[in-house]
Amino acid sequence: MTRTTLTIALVAAAALAGCGKQDHTIVAGGPEPDDAAPATNTPVELPPSIVSSKIYRCADNQIVYVDWMSDNKSAHIRTDKGGTPTSVTAAEAGKPMAGPAGYSLEGSTGAASAKIGVPGHPAQTCKA
Repeated sequence: MTRTTLTIALVAAAALAGCGKQDHTIVAGGPEPDDAAPATNTPVELPPSIVSSKIYRCADNQIVYVDWMSDNKSAHIRTDKGGTPTSVTAAEAGKPMAGPAGYSLEGSTGAASAKIGVPGHPAQTCKA
């Protein structure tokens, strides 16, 4: 019994000895280093969100997945359901969108059909 009590007392003393007696003062709102200072307080523009996701069947029976974005100037096109999306963009809202390697898109989120071009296939009318 005394051996257990002595062991517990030694462990407690060792734990307390590890505590320093320095004064820890935390100051909120203190000066920041120059690296952490914000550059400007300009508003941040968030990326567009997905407004609508549609599945289109084209004239040659190809299936194309389109995610229409909220800025009305961009969309994501996929040729496989789980595939990597390819972004297409337009300079102005409502104009035809173009992307890399032959991707193109004409239409709008509310329309029943769109003209879609993907690599290896000419641009064709596809129905939602």
